[in-house]
Amino acid sequence: MKFVGAHVSAAGGVQNAPLNAMKIGAKAFGLFTKNQRQWVGKPLSIQDIDEFKINLEISGIMPKHILPHDSYLINLGHHEADKLMQSREAFIDEVNRCGQLGLEMLNFHPGSHLEKFSKKEKEDTGYIQEVENRCLDVIAESLNFTIDQTPHSNVKLIIENTAGQGSNLGYKFEHLAYLIERIKDKSRVGVCLDTCHTFTAGYDLRTPEAYNKTMNEFDSIVGFKYLCGMHINDSKPPLGSRVDRHASLGKGELGWDAFRLIMNDDRMNDIPLILETVDETIWSEEIAQLYALVGT
Repeated sequence: MKFVGAHVSAAGGVQNAPLNAMKIGAKAFGLFTKNQRQWVGKPLSIQDIDEFKINLEISGIMPKHILPHDSYLINLGHHEADKLMQSREAFIDEVNRCGQLGLEMLNFHPGSHLEKFSKKEKEDTGYIQEVENRCLDVIAESLNFTIDQTPHSNVKLIIENTAGQGSNLGYKFEHLAYLIERIKDKSRVGVCLDTCHTFTAGYDLRTPEAYNKTMNEFDSIVGFKYLCGMHINDSKPPLGSRVDRHASLGKGELGWDAFRLIMNDDRMNDIPLILETVDETIWSEEIAQLYALVGT
């Protein structure tokens, strides 16, 4: 069974997120547990936590179908020690907030090396790989540090693949596998695949043949046992463009066939399938359209 929703607003308090999910007919949802553009968030009060759990019970949505996202400011691969520690501390706070709310996952973008390559360096694939691996090692250290600092937490750290825009890492399945391999406690790690990011990173999803090729590659390199959620977005940019621009479903380069294949793939059962499309006024329609694809 599929569990589709959207990344809903938590404006006015996290307790409003389950109610906002209910309004659009969601069976899953994503949220920010604090302002995603601030380093420090107001601590969750006992009332916030209690009301969130009450509203979640009213919604009928289970914690395993909720995919919170961390702050966009966090860079777990930062090359400057003070900024890296700032990111690590903020990330640990996000993990703890999820735990307070009874949530089971925290979705995040791996990190960025922030280097700007010269023309000569861009032509040296070995040099670029060295820079990326060095940054991936720092990200892996950040994840192990977080796990060590939250030993009693059940919150799983969910690595989201990226489009590879700028210096962002995680755009190759090999990047995800590299990180997972270096995590000491693999019960605390998982993966979220974003359809727009996957496509603009160069993995096609538009036909059964292309979809199967991409998913088989993901399974052989990363493994479906690590897939804990998906972000369901069409793409404004074309295949392999390495640009992150979401589009409403069916209004981008991916088209409806890709989403039909996802909605009929049993490997995507019982995980949160979260819309991050650009027009939130049609989320309820998009959710209904996705469910209508099942069995077609």
